[in-house]
Order: sequence, then structure tokens, then C-alpha cells
Amino acid sequence: MHPTIWKHAGRLLRELAIALILAAAIIFFVYQPVKVEGTSMMPGLVDDERIFINKFVYRMGVSGVQRGDTVVFLFPQDPRRSYIKRVIGTPGDTVEIREGRVWLNGGELNEPYVPEEYRDPSNMAPFRVPAGHYFVMGDHRSASNDSRAWGPVPVQAIYGKAVFVYWPLERIGTLR
Repeated sequence: MHPTIWKHAGRLLRELAIALILAAAIIFFVYQPVKVEGTSMMPGLVDDERIFINKFVYRMGVSGVQRGDTVVFLFPQDPRRSYIKRVIGTPGDTVEIREGRVWLNGGELNEPYVPEEYRDPSNMAPFRVPAGHYFVMGDHRSASNDSRAWGPVPVQAIYGKAVFVYWPLERIGTLR
């Protein structure tokens, strides 16, 4: 074979290796694909949907966990499992539920992401979120196992923010 063909093949293999290393680094350190399992985040996220989570945003101090973020975390009672829920209360907040409506620090929380038919009409006494923890709930309140049942999530357990749906194609797009 001609020497320039080998030269081009070597360059192509080197560029392919660099691209694969960069892609692996991005997936490992920044974005991770995740499969949604269950219906607790409907209608925003549905069962078997595929999403990307941003792992970089919280770990590198780009931003802290904010109320309203949809986060992925290690389940406090079984760290081998991951859950996805919405942050309702941040450290120091007082969360209360009255007939399915969330009250935060004495005022009713506006939750346009929770359709009326997904509300759980139960009550929960006022709960103060401890330092270093977050109170999380699913958007499908009547079908969600969340902080109402097992308490707040420690910040160390939160490892990503849901940012983008990539499958199925008809639901592709950024998460609000």
C-alpha cells in the first residue's frame, strides 16, 4: 500500500480515539443517560423515557440544588437504587401539605406541573427541612414514594439534574 494511505489511516484512527475519549469523559463527568422507571413524575416524565442528567452542575459548584429542580439521587433507604423527583423544600424551609396542596414557609406553593387529577388529597404536618437536606416529591403525587414517606434527601445523595429528554423522539427536548 501507498505510504500516504497509511498516514491518513493513522491520522483517522488517532482522531477517532480522541473523539471516543472526549465522548467518554463527557458522559462520565458531565452528562449521563438515565432511564425513567415508574410513573411518579408524570406528566413531565413518563415510564421508560430516556433522559440526560447533568452531573457537573452540582458537583463542580456551577449552581446549587434549587427548588423546582428535577434531581436524580441515591435512594436514602437503599443506595443501590436511584430515584428521580422534584425538589420542593430546601434547607431551612418548612413544608406542609393541606388537602394535597403544598405550603412552603406559610404560603401555598404554585405548582403548575402537578395536574389536579394527580394530586393526593392527604395532609402532612409542618416539617422543617434540616441543613444539608432537601424535601423531594414526585409530580404524580398519588403515585409517588417520596420525602413524605421516607424523609428528606441528604445533599450528598443528589448526583444529577434532569435536563433533556432524548427518547422517545416525539418527546425530545429540554425539561422545564
